[in-house]
This record gives sequence, structure tokens and C-alpha cells, in this order.
Amino acid sequence: MEDSKFIPHQIGGLQNDALRFGLDGVKSDIVGAHPLQSSLQSTARMEEAMKRQCKVNLYGTAFPLKEELDRQILSRFQRPPGPIPSSMLGLETVTGSVDHFGFEDCLNDPRESETFRPLDMHHGMEVRLGLSKGPVYPSII
Repeated sequence: MEDSKFIPHQIGGLQNDALRFGLDGVKSDIVGAHPLQSSLQSTARMEEAMKRQCKVNLYGTAFPLKEELDRQILSRFQRPPGPIPSSMLGLETVTGSVDHFGFEDCLNDPRESETFRPLDMHHGMEVRLGLSKGPVYPSII
């Protein structure tokens, strides 16, 4: 009977705490930041589907499935949280984005800021393993 008095509140899985994670914006979830952003994303999806269909026609149906499986495996592989960020080089190599050099690669990297504080590695691993809840906080150093 006492369990019905408490409302379950999950911080680790769902980010529904407005004080920690900010207010949710419905419009920002539906509409992109710029009108051309949706057309760019749809063009990229269509181009990826065409490449996948070409691979099916050339190599058979197993080859694109194997590539998708490799992409899923490499997207989950990350370094532990700490001073060295995960570069996801394997995923970039498989997707071909390692050859693309954009604006975000050379300018405005937050890790090069003078006020940057590295994340606490121990608390980050506790959050990843489910031993602690909430976001990873910066270290005291």
C-alpha cells in the first residue's frame, strides 16, 4: 500500500529533470535549426539508400547487412570517460567520414578552451555502469 504513494523518477535512463537538463522544447524536436537542415538530412538518407541498393545489386544482400553490423559494433565502442576523448576512428573509417574535414574539426573545440575542466573519470564510469545516477560532473581539479 505504501508503494502507491511514491512516483518513480528515473534520472539515469530518461532526462526528464527540468532543473538538471533544462526545459524540453517541442518545436525544437520537430523542426530543425534551419530550413535547409531537413533537406540536407533527407538528401543524406536518400544518398545512403542509393549506395546500399548499389551494393545489394553488385555484391548481394549479405554485404550491406555485414556493413551495417560493423557500423553498429563500432558505434558502441568508446573509451572510458576522462581526459582523453573517444575519437570513434573505426566508425569514421567505415563510414568514410574520416576523409571529410569540416569547420568543426579545426575551430571552436571546447577541450581547447582555457576554462575547460575535464570530467571526473570515476564518476563517469559509475554512471556508465549504472552504479550512480545523473550526468557526469566535471572534476574538481
